[in-house]
Amino acid sequence: MTKAPTPVEELTYEQAREELESIVASLETEKHSLDEAMALFERGLALTKRCTALLDQAELKIQQISGEEILPFNS
Repeated sequence: MTKAPTPVEELTYEQAREELESIVASLETEKHSLDEAMALFERGLALTKRCTALLDQAELKIQQISGEEILPFNS
């Protein structure tokens, strides 16, 4: 029996990034059915959004602590 993946919103940045890297490697090196590939792609997209949200939160916290405006990570 396969263990259900942890909900994306419960993952730390490091966990989400590690799983995303694993999915990318799997899609690049392994053969998957279309349904499997789409499921992996969807999970990867959700993980990417999670990582971005966590980085945005960290950026905001740094701005609040330092009292300075910093450039966004994605610019």
